[in-house]
Amino acid sequence: MRYNRIIKNNEMTKKILIVKNITHEGPGLLDTILERYAIDSETVDLSSGEILPDPLHYDALVILGGPQSANDKTESMQREIELASKAMKAGLPCLGICLGLQVLVKAGGGSVIRNPLKETGFFDHEGEPYMVELTETGKKDPLFRNMSDTFRVFQLHGETVEITDTMQLLAEGVHCRNQAVRIGTNAYGLQCHFELTPEMLTELVKVDRDLQMMHEEDLSMQFHAIQKEYTITGLSLMNNFLRIAGIA
Repeated sequence: MRYNRIIKNNEMTKKILIVKNITHEGPGLLDTILERYAIDSETVDLSSGEILPDPLHYDALVILGGPQSANDKTESMQREIELASKAMKAGLPCLGICLGLQVLVKAGGGSVIRNPLKETGFFDHEGEPYMVELTETGKKDPLFRNMSDTFRVFQLHGETVEITDTMQLLAEGVHCRNQAVRIGTNAYGLQCHFELTPEMLTELVKVDRDLQMMHEEDLSMQFHAIQKEYTITGLSLMNNFLRIAGIA
């Protein structure tokens, strides 16, 4: 369990709980924005056997990606879904990325199913770049405040979500429709990886077989070509979430 405790004027600042499902999938650009604003955070790595704390002791919850499935019957996944459910029922601001999205949707009453096509990297099977586009609801949502309507994205998933009538679709893709979802008033899930950094990509390539088949040098060149815009997008989105959470 990693602590990043910041003290200001002898008072403890607001703090975020970050849940890692696997060690190599870190918070990426979220860490950058937390450091920029000196925001307190605590990170729990479930793949190292660390125990989930009570989410209500925090001011926001972020659940990151991983190779697991929200449909797994493991004790760890069941506890994670329970944590997400407790957080959302209490109105705690939540952000889920990739697997984190699927955990939040399942905890909120939706389903997780296999996507017709596995999405991996920056380009689809036809050589087209992965793009997501905001829905009309998404264009009005504070998560995408002052942002573009379409984005280039990095994908790494084989499952997708089926949302309920009470959930709002904020952004959609071609081969996997449900790319950004709002659950309730201030819980959000992102299927794509807006948080990606070069360092994070390097770590992912070391362990992911699908990415290894694409070759690290090619992936690095593809990311470098869009990195400036990608970073601005990711930081803007993370900043908007922190504003929603009343932290930034």
